[in-house]
Amino acid sequence: MNPFLLQRLLFIVLMLNLAFAAFERVPIVAMPVNSEATQKKNQLVTDDIITDDVRLKLSGDPDVKGGAIQVDTKQGVVTLSGLVETAKQKAKAGRVTKKVKGVKKVVNYLMVKQTRS
Repeated sequence: MNPFLLQRLLFIVLMLNLAFAAFERVPIVAMPVNSEATQKKNQLVTDDIITDDVRLKLSGDPDVKGGAIQVDTKQGVVTLSGLVETAKQKAKAGRVTKKVKGVKKVVNYLMVKQTRS
C-alpha cells in the first residue's frame, strides 16, 4: 500500500475518532421552551446589567446626555452621582433611571453646577 495513502487514511480515522469522542461527552437535554426555569432565568437582572442599561438610557436621552454622570448599582439600588447643568437634568436622570428593568430604588446624588453671574 502507498505510504501517502496510508497516512491520509490514518489521519481521517484519527479525525473521525476525535470528532466522535467530542460529541460523545456532551449530553443533550431537551427542555421545553416555556418552562418555569427558562422564564425565571430571563427575569434575572444583575447589578452589572442594570448599570449598563441605566448608562445606555442616560446617554441616549436628549435632556440628560449622561456624560458626567456616574452610575453605581448594589442589589437593584442605583446611585447617581456627578455634575449636571440644570435641575431639570437632575430630575430627568432620576426618572429615566427608575424606568430601567430591575431598578428597585434610585438614590440621586447629582449636583447642579452653579453658574457665575
